[in-house]
Amino acid sequence: MEFASEIKRLSMRFSQMDRDSIETEEATKTAMVMPFIMALGYDVFNHEEVVPEFTADYGVKKGEKVDYAIKIKGKPAILFECKANGDQLDISRCSQLSRYFANSDARIGVLTDGTTYKFYTDLEQPNKMDQRPFMIFDFLAVDEQLIPELKKLHKSNFDLETTLSTASELKYTREIKKIFAAETESPSEDMVRLFTSRLGVGRFTKAVKEQFTPIVERALNSFIIEKMTNDFENFVSQKKDKPEQPEEEVKPESSEQIKLTTTEEEWEGFYIVKAIMRQKVDVSRVIMRDTKSYCGILLDDNNRKPICRLHFNHGQKYLGVFDSEKNETRIPIEKVDDLYQHSEKILSTPDYYE
Repeated sequence: MEFASEIKRLSMRFSQMDRDSIETEEATKTAMVMPFIMALGYDVFNHEEVVPEFTADYGVKKGEKVDYAIKIKGKPAILFECKANGDQLDISRCSQLSRYFANSDARIGVLTDGTTYKFYTDLEQPNKMDQRPFMIFDFLAVDEQLIPELKKLHKSNFDLETTLSTASELKYTREIKKIFAAETESPSEDMVRLFTSRLGVGRFTKAVKEQFTPIVERALNSFIIEKMTNDFENFVSQKKDKPEQPEEEVKPESSEQIKLTTTEEEWEGFYIVKAIMRQKVDVSRVIMRDTKSYCGILLDDNNRKPICRLHFNHGQKYLGVFDSEKNETRIPIEKVDDLYQHSEKILSTPDYYE
């Protein structure tokens, strides 16, 4: 099976799994971590390739173990430290992983709870594992741009040097995106000062700061929404220029196959909801799941975290919004752009889950 397809299959499997029943570290390793290691092409039943409970006898600490060590050419290359699903992934609580990383040939350390995988290396200081990961892969909100990076760790084309050469860019790109997201939600004084200086406003006083902070916030968010809208319109235009393709079949893990076609209006609605939600969450967490009766938009691709529903299959369009008890209220709308009028209701949903 193609690697990207295997990763997406695991993502669907994990999202449909009753994760509340996976309460221990051992259950997490069996149900989630081992299938992921297998997806990377390694034989979890070959103890010369995947070593469970790998002993780290270095320094004053004797008998410490990491949960798994993947060996390449007989030497440990990737170390896994596993926590129970849902546990906090705090590197400061995993000293054995950091210690063994510093005293072995391994250059990749992985901290995981089964669904989220944090990948570490030694970008900042040789042979000392960084405190911040260079890549975070979340199976409940798959970032397809990271799949090729993940593939570099596959047994068939393990490429440590290429992985390490791109690790720095991955790490700092993610950090810059986090900073930008924070700035668009609540511009810092430095950001406001930058724009007022470019505008030639003059001396940056308290009054200037109070006047321009909300202006900068609105301008940044307006720019992002306009760009997403333009990108969508270009996408629709290009799609119209191409010959119509046969409908794609969505294949759940069950034997039943459901034929679905996501309409252009549903795609447009999805992009508008993403534009709205980016004020509050990382948009990679906003996922669409189309069904026969409605187009569902979820947080973290989790059916238990609905953001809203788009009921666009009939003459009258409805937006379905949810309260804290997950009760749906349908709001009639005339056109897709009317979704913007209900931004406040849509933005309130993450508060129910976090």
